[in-house]
Amino acid sequence: MNDTALELSAPPALAKNGVRVVALGGLGEVGRNMTVVEYEGRLLIIDCGVLFPEDHPGVDLILPDFEYIKDRLDDIEAIVLTHGHEDHIGAVPYLLRMKSDIPLIGSTLTLALIEAKLKEHRIRPYTMAVKEGQREQIGPFDCEFVAVNHSIPDALAVFVRTGGGTILGTGDFKMDQLPLDGRITDLRAFARLGEEGVDLFLTDSTNAEVPGFTTPEKDITPAIERVFERAERRIIVACFSSHVHRVQQVLDAAELYGRKVAMVGRSMVRNMTIAADLGYLKVPDNVLVDVKKLDQLEDDKVVLICTGSQGEPMAALARMANRDHRIDVGPGDTILMASSLIPGNENAVYGLINGLMRLGANVVHKGNAMVHVSGHASAGELLYCYNIVKPKNVMPIHGEWRHLVANGKLAAATGVPAEQVLLAENGVVVDLVDGKAAITGAVPVGYVYVDGSLVGTTDEDMLKDRRVLRDEGFITITVVRNASTGEIVAGPDIRTRGFAEGDEVFERIRPKIEQALADARGKGITDTHQLQQVIRRTVGGFVGGKLRRRPMIIPIVLNA
Repeated sequence: MNDTALELSAPPALAKNGVRVVALGGLGEVGRNMTVVEYEGRLLIIDCGVLFPEDHPGVDLILPDFEYIKDRLDDIEAIVLTHGHEDHIGAVPYLLRMKSDIPLIGSTLTLALIEAKLKEHRIRPYTMAVKEGQREQIGPFDCEFVAVNHSIPDALAVFVRTGGGTILGTGDFKMDQLPLDGRITDLRAFARLGEEGVDLFLTDSTNAEVPGFTTPEKDITPAIERVFERAERRIIVACFSSHVHRVQQVLDAAELYGRKVAMVGRSMVRNMTIAADLGYLKVPDNVLVDVKKLDQLEDDKVVLICTGSQGEPMAALARMANRDHRIDVGPGDTILMASSLIPGNENAVYGLINGLMRLGANVVHKGNAMVHVSGHASAGELLYCYNIVKPKNVMPIHGEWRHLVANGKLAAATGVPAEQVLLAENGVVVDLVDGKAAITGAVPVGYVYVDGSLVGTTDEDMLKDRRVLRDEGFITITVVRNASTGEIVAGPDIRTRGFAEGDEVFERIRPKIEQALADARGKGITDTHQLQQVIRRTVGGFVGGKLRRRPMIIPIVLNA
């Protein structure tokens, strides 16, 4: 298999009649999915999603890096959205801020979800709704859309025909043979496209390490019903705000057991209202109630559906665990965490589970009950697809590096030549020329952080400072000196935050600072910045050697 272990240079000009594929996100990570396809000087974007941060203090979202396309916005024919999950549509508003008339193409539900999001950003998009079996000419790209099954309705794969070759992108998919909505992945279409010829197969890698086949959604209905049967007081269900299938199962169980359901959280209410209005969510009569009316109901008649299954600190469930929500979780309450763990979120999720159990709640999650199944194809399903499609070249997408490697090995096992299985990272350029795909270079890509209302201004140095402040605390040392003589007239005044040690510990460093400044004066050092560096080195050596800490050290030298 070809990989990107070596440093790559900028790619050459695209060969005549060649097709170029560059992922700006989604490779080596679970989220931020965005792939750019180029042919005859025109661009087609497939998905444009966000990544939810784990160890990025103060950061709300992480976007794909648009630098590669920012000077070519007029070359973009459209953005094709495979489905409505945040990791595939969440960055669209930030791209449309740069050029608002880029057309959006997707299924009815997907477009409804992104339109609601764009409304909050005051953007009115150009959209084209498509459905499975539909074929559209989008500039030089002939796109055919194929039904695939996922954990959200109306998901689509896209087959892109160009004069330089064909590309089949699965989006996120699985092969549930008993889906709740009856809409299965169209393997007949996959086979037909395989007969026509798939030059490059972009395949979902998220579950490539998992053997066998992903459990059908219907198989977890009994487990959810058991939770309802045994719950003593309220049931609080946490899931993704776009997981229509899971919400449907909860609504059906609530009707069966005579409970009322309230939606908690703006995104949950918005998305499920859209799904219900479009007919994707079937709401039983007299089951839904406003959250404000919960106080009028007995606890054993209440179900809440909220966000926060990934331990997001500002989501409803985390706020409940922190006693920072109007819903007061306590003994007898049952928390049903109806989502799988996104890799990287484990610590946050288990911390949330511990916090809820500390409050006396019974927490039911995938680790102790079968209350969730994945929305992604496992190894058996991927093998099935490779054998049906018989692609000439394969580029695993959507997953951490271990997922991409596992997916690549599956492709090779079915007969795809090892040299035609391309393991790429974000920014790596893959060119398809005369039926053969090859890595030809790389373009710079990085993380783009959304930090409150700011986009792209937070950088790694700032995040490093935030982590130091969070993990190690900080020390400020203020010294006032005579501007004429250089003598210290006040200080050093030492203040600390984030230290368990008492102030008396830092009294031991005061003479060392005074001596270091005196030595600097003797050497003729008068520059304020240089004196601050002297203080920083002196204090850093002390806390590093004596306290085994590496705090942020802020020296201040004032002239009197």
